[in-house]
Amino acid sequence: MAVGLGWKLHGDGRTMGPNDVVAPDERLSWGKTIGLGAQHVVAMFGATFVFPLIMGLNAQLAIMMSGIATICFLLIVQGRVPSYLGTSASFVGGVAAIRAQPGADSARVTGAILVAGLVLAAVGILIHFLGSGVLHKVLPPVVTGAVVMLIGFNLAPVVANIYWPQDQWVALLVMVFVIICAVAFKGFIGRIAVFLALVFGYVLSWIFDKAFGQITSFNPGAGKITTHFRTSFDSIKAADWIGFPPHTQMVAGKEVVGWHAPSFSVAAILLVLPAVIALIAENTGHVKAVAEMTKHDLDPVMGRAIAADGIGTVLATAVGGSPTTTYAENIGVMAATRVYSTAAYYVAAIVAIVFGLSPKFGALVASTPGGVLGGITVVLYGMIGLLGAKIWKENGVDFGNPINLVPVAAGIVIGIGNVSLKFNDSFSLTGIALGTIVAVAAYHLAKALAPADLRARADGTVITVGGHETYGDSDGVDDLYQDDTRR
Repeated sequence: MAVGLGWKLHGDGRTMGPNDVVAPDERLSWGKTIGLGAQHVVAMFGATFVFPLIMGLNAQLAIMMSGIATICFLLIVQGRVPSYLGTSASFVGGVAAIRAQPGADSARVTGAILVAGLVLAAVGILIHFLGSGVLHKVLPPVVTGAVVMLIGFNLAPVVANIYWPQDQWVALLVMVFVIICAVAFKGFIGRIAVFLALVFGYVLSWIFDKAFGQITSFNPGAGKITTHFRTSFDSIKAADWIGFPPHTQMVAGKEVVGWHAPSFSVAAILLVLPAVIALIAENTGHVKAVAEMTKHDLDPVMGRAIAADGIGTVLATAVGGSPTTTYAENIGVMAATRVYSTAAYYVAAIVAIVFGLSPKFGALVASTPGGVLGGITVVLYGMIGLLGAKIWKENGVDFGNPINLVPVAAGIVIGIGNVSLKFNDSFSLTGIALGTIVAVAAYHLAKALAPADLRARADGTVITVGGHETYGDSDGVDDLYQDDTRR
């Protein structure tokens, strides 16, 4: 069928031979398909609700909208690209910069991301009609790596000033747990290290409350240092089992975020637009990885996939949800099971929507102790930054060439140092936005002015990450865990 809903039964639907592969347009029995869908839910679950918490958005709403966005994605690509759209980490830096502005609220955050989603959808449409070659000219490996790096490392102050001080010892132990879990366990366990670390940290915080009592530390809810318990279950007990996510409201002068309409600010939009480059990287790399595993040529639907992710982000943020991206964790599940059926993704999407209709689940997620997020984010943010270096290494970027070295060096320091260029009292370019503009524009200026011999050595080949042609991967999760697609 044109929308990719006409699955053929693979064999008898119950058994798979050692060399069997279930194609995207096939399925196993519905019982097995539901089980596979549950695996995909577990794989995407941790990061999909951790990142909304980090961005100050409603995790219950994010889970529900990820299911809706995934269904939209599968329909747009006509079932040819099996993938799940979870919450993207690429916007975390821009969101942190927006929230640092006076008077910024969640509506301004989601409005900025919605515009970025529209831009991503437009880029996908252009790629669909013009081909991906134009992107290789505008965003060569040296530039893409720089943008991914400054997005990740710009977040270091968020860890140091917000999450880590809430409970340094829990943060340290959770960080160690993530590292051990990610490197000591192969396959699926390693891929859900973030989720396991969150559970570990939550239990550890509860144990510390019982063993050591209250902690005196920074309390983000109060905006100051207070004496309080690490965990609180009052909101969980009071929440209903079934219901829509709540509407955003102000309680005691503090925003309690839920669903809401976005608002728009040019300054905020400029802060998140660099994430579009990272999302192009993610989607391109993930589609290439799926093409390699399924042995299908997916280049004709590359533009559709990128546009579909943009549309998914627009749908999610239109009601106050989180930005979306294709998830490498789910690609790893497919590599391990050799089941690429999109039917399993529809099941996962429906399960996510059901989770999103439980306020009790939302309250549980929202009560995650800050120290736990500190231990997780210190690893994830660093990994996002290092993916930029990975892009450079795998593409053999020559930093002996001043065309590559000088403009990119300036852009990275501006981005990481949060340098600001002020135009007037109401408009300025800061950090990630300014660093991205400098890295991209100054690179092309330098290339235009340089001698012919330097220009000839400046161009990179098709960007590769982890053996797949791509622009990179910036969800902060893919390369943290063992990549099953390469084993």
